[in-house]
Amino acid sequence: MSDALKNIRVVLCETHHAGNIGAAARALKTMGLATLVLVKPANYPSAEATRRASRATDVLERAQVCETLNEALTGTALAVACSARTREMAAPEVDARSAALRLADVAASQPVALVFGNETYGLTTAQVSLCQMIAAIPADPQYASLNLAAAVQVFAYELRLAVVRGAHDHSGRPRTLASHDALEGLYAHLESALVETGYLNPEQPKKLMQRLRRLYARAELEQEEVNILRGVVRTLRQPKKTNIL
Repeated sequence: MSDALKNIRVVLCETHHAGNIGAAARALKTMGLATLVLVKPANYPSAEATRRASRATDVLERAQVCETLNEALTGTALAVACSARTREMAAPEVDARSAALRLADVAASQPVALVFGNETYGLTTAQVSLCQMIAAIPADPQYASLNLAAAVQVFAYELRLAVVRGAHDHSGRPRTLASHDALEGLYAHLESALVETGYLNPEQPKKLMQRLRRLYARAELEQEEVNILRGVVRTLRQPKKTNIL
């Protein structure tokens, strides 16, 4: 397995049907992926999941179970939300192939995640806001609904294609993106400062933080840039005294 494939984790949020978990594990293994993360699954471990996994039970056995998506994304440098629904004030939206190319590029040196929602209602707005990109399978608009495991298979195929064909460019020094943890720290720091200064009313926040998340998602911040921004926020909250002659 290539380093890029090892760095890709597939996250299933609040999956209702255990069979979909097993089928997703099988979909991953067929494409050389092995990291499955489950966020609050309704029924897991399950004999049905094991049966549907067929000979991919090793992927199931290694699966990590988390209570929150935030926990599941710990350490990742790029997270892509898989959703066919257009989201207002959300992260940049691309198709499955474009998302796979970008994920493969970053996964060459850093952990990344592909995030899927519940079978009934998909991903919540709060879950999507934790991702830096939204991707959809360009299906027939007259019937764009796909089974969860089928959607996982399509994305897994696109990821393998991007990695195996060497679609990502390793020329020059690769950018090291800030981790999920660092970005969430920045957003929390910025939000508290905006509330403190009166720019953001916590009783009527509207969509300010969503807009800021979208702005920074487009920028794909590096760790050093996050450090600079946090330094700026810190100084604005507590200005340094200067000697005036």
